[in-house]
This record gives sequence, structure tokens and C-alpha cells, in this order.
Amino acid sequence: MVSRRVFISSVAGGLLAAPLAAEAQPAVGKLPRVGLLLPGSSSDPLVQPYLDVLRRGLRELGYVEGQSITIEYRWAEGKYERLPDLASELVRLKVDVIVAVGTVVVQAAKQTTQTIPIVMTNVDDPVATGLVASMARPGGNITGLSLMSHELVGKQLGLLREVVPKVSRVAVLWNPANPANAHQLREAEVAASALGVRLQPLEAQRPSEIDRAFAAMTRERMGALLVLLDSMLLVQRERIADLAAKNRLPTVYGLRWHAEAGGLMAYGANLLDMVRRIAGFVDRILKGAKPADLPVEQPTNFELVINLKTAKALGLTIPPALLGRADEVIQ
Repeated sequence: MVSRRVFISSVAGGLLAAPLAAEAQPAVGKLPRVGLLLPGSSSDPLVQPYLDVLRRGLRELGYVEGQSITIEYRWAEGKYERLPDLASELVRLKVDVIVAVGTVVVQAAKQTTQTIPIVMTNVDDPVATGLVASMARPGGNITGLSLMSHELVGKQLGLLREVVPKVSRVAVLWNPANPANAHQLREAEVAASALGVRLQPLEAQRPSEIDRAFAAMTRERMGALLVLLDSMLLVQRERIADLAAKNRLPTVYGLRWHAEAGGLMAYGANLLDMVRRIAGFVDRILKGAKPADLPVEQPTNFELVINLKTAKALGLTIPPALLGRADEVIQ
């Protein structure tokens, strides 16, 4: 995984070398306060690189945590039911802006406050889920970044067909508690029809339901698996990869971290690139910009990651043309 090591080294090097800008310094005696509302756990190994990139982006704009900005962290630990209370805590702290990660998280923040600016990220389609009025003119108190993941599920199914050309039945693992998943599922059905593939959606709203979903895949003799983009499913990435391997299911995902955890392949937006862009929204809002007037941004950097070790374990030969298109091949 040479390219992965290079990426981590560049992030670490950037953190050490990033210049401290003169702009964005707060008034004496008052530091800007940002609330960071996250769906997962602080112990997840993915979290530190995520936070490092965010801090680097803020630092480049002149905000150093503990010196010129305060960040209040709130973790849902994978329990969506905790989100309303956590959002309420941030409101009571009178934070200047809330950064909310994931569709369900943004919904909880929106239901808690209509006045504190909210910067969203890791959200699929904020218009379809009612978070903003439009991409160009969000209205209300929410703006930020959209993954537009529903536009990528057709590509993900197409990748499965390239690897398993004769596949005709594909399971879809999704979380009904995540409204963005329903949108992705509808788009997957459209893409599957065009490809001549039959989909079998299987729900997992909680980690305890994942085993049951895989049992159904085996029972229904599914030939491959598509895992939709969801925070809970991401937290459970190693378990899902293990079950897919055990059941010999070629699987495609929407985030590279699934492939790094042993999944066959992933295609989607580069989340760390999007995290870096969050800092710009926070900066503009702290300087007086209104979320209603800041257009929602979309991904500009996509990546295809293939786990060749998993492919060999499944007895699959990845077409050379597909390997040539990969941004990273895990040996």
C-alpha cells in the first residue's frame, strides 16, 4: 500500500509545515467556538486522520485549536438516537457554528436549531432529503458539502459486472434509518434494470442485524453485494468484509476505507479531500457569511481502490483494464 503510506506521510508533513495565517484571529477574550457532531466513536482509527485534515485546513486559515479557536466534540458512538441530545448540548454551549457529519447527524442538528449555522459533510443529496432548498441557494441555516453518492451507485454496479460478468443477482446492504440510503437504493434499482441485474435489498439498521442480512444473502444465493454509504455500516466495515469473504461474495462499496478493511473494491468521493474543504465554510461563516447564501459544493476528487488480496482469496481475476484505472491497488 505504497500510495496510502505516501498519503499519510504527506498529511503528517503538512500538519508540521502548515503556515499560521495572520487572518481570522478572534477578538481578545473571545475564541470562536465550533461544535463538531460525529456519528461514530473517537476510538475508531479512521477518526484521527479525518480530524488531522480538518485541523490542518483550519490552521491554514489562521485557526489553531486551543489558541484561536475552540472545538467542542460530540460523538454518537454509532447510536443515532443519541444525536438530538448531543446537538442540544452544542446549542446550549452557544457554539458559533456546528459541523455535522452525515445525513442523519445533519437532520438532528437541523431539528435542534434553526439559527446556529450548520456546515454539513458526508451527506448524499441534501435537496432530496430536505436539508436545503437548492444547491445554489441553500436557504435556512445549512450549507456545506454533498457526496451525491446516489449518482455513483450505477458506476459501482458496473464495476461488479466487470469483475463478475455473469452475475445476475446482487444483494444490497442498506440502513433504513438513513434517509439517504433510500435515495441511493432507488438509483441502484434504475441502474440494475439497465444492466439486467436483479437486486435484493437487505436491511441492517443496527450492527446486530448484519449477520441476519448475510444469512439471507446465502439463502437467496446472491452472486455479489453492494454496500450503500452509511455511517453505521462504515463503523462495521471489518465485520462486513469478513462476512463477505466467508460467504464468498464479491462486494463493492462507496468509500476506500471499506477496501482497506478487506472489502473487494470501493469507488466514491475522496472524503479527506472534502473534509479539508469544510474549513473554508467555517471560516466564511465566522467572518459573517450566511449559510443561506453559500452554495453547496460537490466532490471534485473520486477514487477507485481495489483489494487484490481479497480478489485472490475469492478466486477472482481483476481485468487488467480495471486495474489500470484504479487509483490504488492493495496487494
